[in-house]
Amino acid sequence: MSEPLFLGIDLSTQQLKALLIDEKAAVVHDFAVGYDKDLPHYGTTNGATHGPGDGQVTSPVAMWVEALDLILQRMRDAGVDFSRICAVSGAGQQHGSVYWSKSAADALASLDPSKSLLSQLNPNAFSIHDSPIWQDSSTTRECRELEEVIGGPQALADLTGSRAYERFTGDTDHEDRPDDYGATSRISLVSSFLPSLFLGLIAPIEVSDASGMNLMDVASCRWDERFLRACGGPELREKIGPEPVLGGTALGKVASWWVNRWGFDPDCLVASFTGDNPATMVALSTPGDAVLSLGTSTTFLLAIPPSNTPPTRFTTSHLLAHPTASDAHIAMLCYKNGSLAREKVRNEHAGGDWARFNDLVTTAPPGNNGFWGLYFPLPEIIPPNVTGNFYFETQDGTETPTQVGALPATAHPRAILESQLLSIRARVTAILHQDAPRLRRLVLTGGASTNPTIRQLSADLFGIPAYVAEDTSEAAATGGALLARYAWWKSKDGTRDSFEKMRAGDAERMKLVAEPDEKITRVYDGLVETYSLCENFVVDVCNRE
Repeated sequence: MSEPLFLGIDLSTQQLKALLIDEKAAVVHDFAVGYDKDLPHYGTTNGATHGPGDGQVTSPVAMWVEALDLILQRMRDAGVDFSRICAVSGAGQQHGSVYWSKSAADALASLDPSKSLLSQLNPNAFSIHDSPIWQDSSTTRECRELEEVIGGPQALADLTGSRAYERFTGDTDHEDRPDDYGATSRISLVSSFLPSLFLGLIAPIEVSDASGMNLMDVASCRWDERFLRACGGPELREKIGPEPVLGGTALGKVASWWVNRWGFDPDCLVASFTGDNPATMVALSTPGDAVLSLGTSTTFLLAIPPSNTPPTRFTTSHLLAHPTASDAHIAMLCYKNGSLAREKVRNEHAGGDWARFNDLVTTAPPGNNGFWGLYFPLPEIIPPNVTGNFYFETQDGTETPTQVGALPATAHPRAILESQLLSIRARVTAILHQDAPRLRRLVLTGGASTNPTIRQLSADLFGIPAYVAEDTSEAAATGGALLARYAWWKSKDGTRDSFEKMRAGDAERMKLVAEPDEKITRVYDGLVETYSLCENFVVDVCNRE
C-alpha cells in the first residue's frame, strides 16, 4: 500500500490553505487559495467586507465554499492521489460563525458528485450569507448586556475564560435580525463548518474553539444554560448542537461525494477541526515554549496547567480549553491590529518597502530614542476598543511619557514593533504562575515570522531564543494535519494514548533564527512600565470620547 497521508485544511482570514503530511509528520504538499486574488468577484479586502453597520466585518460564506472547490481542483491538477489520505482535520479562523438554513441538512446529505459544493449549497443551505468574523466590533451593547446578566466582566471571565468580546459568537447580534435567526437550524463556528462539508452532516464544535464563544464553561467544557439563554433565548441550545468534543476526535468518514468526485478512500476519517490558534499550538508548542503568531492578528499563546491559572488573571486575555489535553489550558493574548497595522506603517513611512522598513528599525537603538507610537487602525481587543494612532516622547532621562502630535517619519517602523511586543511582554508576568519555569524558547509563526529584523527584535525583547518551523510556515494547517493523524493513529488499535505520545517519535523540525542580546533585553526590561503608562493614557482618552 502507498504510504498514508493526512490532510490539514486552514480557513484563515485571507486565504484557504491545504497541507498534506506523511506518517512521520513531514510536509509533502501544500496549496493555497487567496480570496482577494483568486476569487475577486466577492469584492473582499484582505478576505473581509466592512459595513454597512458601524463596526460590522463579515466574509461571504459562499467564498469559503468556492475556495474549497478550487483548492481541491488545484490539488488534483498537481497530481495528489486523494485515495492515500487516511484522515482530514484542520483549523478555522476563531470566532467566525456560519448559519445553516433549515434545508441545510438535506442539502449536505444529498450532494451530487457531478456538481460542485458551491452550486449545491449556495444560497439555500445558509440562512445568513455574510458570516461575522473575528474583526467584527459591532456588538458592544450585547457584550455589556451579557456581562450584566452574569454579574460583570470578571464573573464572566471566571466561568468562560474571557470577558465579553464583540467578535465572540455568543455576543453576535440576533435581535436585529429575528427572521434570519428564526430561519437558522444550526450555528457552526468556521472550524465546525469545514468538517460538516466533509461529513455531509453538521459537525459538533470542538472544545478549544468553543472557548471563544462566551457560551461554554471553560472548566467543564460543556455548554452553560445561563449563557445560552442570555445570548440567544431557549432555542439557542438546539441551534448550537451537541456538547463540544476534543480536537482530533473521529467524527465519521467522508461523505460519498468526496469518494465519487475526488477519489477519497471511503474509509477516510473526518476528525474535529479546531481554531487556528489552538491548531498553531498543536503544531509548534512543547512544554516551555511560547508561540508568537505574527499574522493578520498578533497572537501570543502559552500552554499552562489549570492549577496555575486562577481565572482572575484573564479579564484582558483568554483562557481556552486545550484541544487535545483535558488537563491543560491555553492562555492567549489576541490583538486585532497585527500585520494590517504593520503594513500600514510600512506603506506610509517606508515607501511600502520591507527592506526600507527593516533599515529604519535597525538604525534606531532599542527604545527608539525615546519615541513611542501606539497604532490602532481597527478597534483593538487589547486594550479594548481603542482606535487611532497615539505618539509619545520620553526625553532627558525621565521615564514619564509626554503625548506629542507627531513623530519623526523614520521613528515609526521601530515604534510599531516595540509597542506591539511590549504590550505582550507587559502581560506575560500576570499569565505565568509565580513558580512556573522560565520560558525556554519563542516559536514564531505567521507571515512576519520570515522577517529577520522582526525575528531579532522579538528575541531581544522577550529575552529568549526565537525559532521557526523548518518545513512550513503554515502552522495552523500543520496542526490540523497532525490532528487528522492523531484520529487515525487512535483508530488503528483503539489506543487511548495521548497526542504527546504520538508526537514523541517525530523529528524536531525547529530552526533557531535569533539569539537574544542580554544588554538589549535589559533595556526592554526597563521600558515595560513606560509602555504601560502610554497605554493607560490611550485607554483614558478613548474612554472619555
